[in-house]
Amino acid sequence: MLQTDSARFYMLTRMAPIAVDAGRLRKAVRYAKKLLRHATKVRADWNHGNAVHHAHSALGRVALRAKRIGEAKRHLIASAKTKGSPQLNSFGPNQDLAAELLASGEAKAVLRYLDLCREFWAMGQEQIDAWSKSIRESGTTDFLPVFGTEIGKTTS
Repeated sequence: MLQTDSARFYMLTRMAPIAVDAGRLRKAVRYAKKLLRHATKVRADWNHGNAVHHAHSALGRVALRAKRIGEAKRHLIASAKTKGSPQLNSFGPNQDLAAELLASGEAKAVLRYLDLCREFWAMGQEQIDAWSKSIRESGTTDFLPVFGTEIGKTTS
């Protein structure tokens, strides 16, 4: 991959979600599809996991806005089927699509997504446990970080 291709690949990872946030849904789809095409060519690149995650998250959010719930759920699951990345493994995945689907009553898909995220987000096990517990008990969660050594307890 040429340097410009590499830079474009890294930039597209940010552009797809930004286009969704800006309401530029056609651009978001175009960026996300281009990102997935690039990602298939560079599976060993450190950004591969980010690309897969953010592209599918963007496509899912666009599908949800078009009331295509099944498609949005498929993209949510696909966004978690990644080997991870330095960012995903440390800071965790973006929860925007999960939160939007949860607000639409799709708890089962969100719980499946969180289980898949366990595969790459070792540092987030406590957060995933807390979010999953909240979803199972109330059908909702805030996706805010959990701090401390036990779920819901902070350290002194």
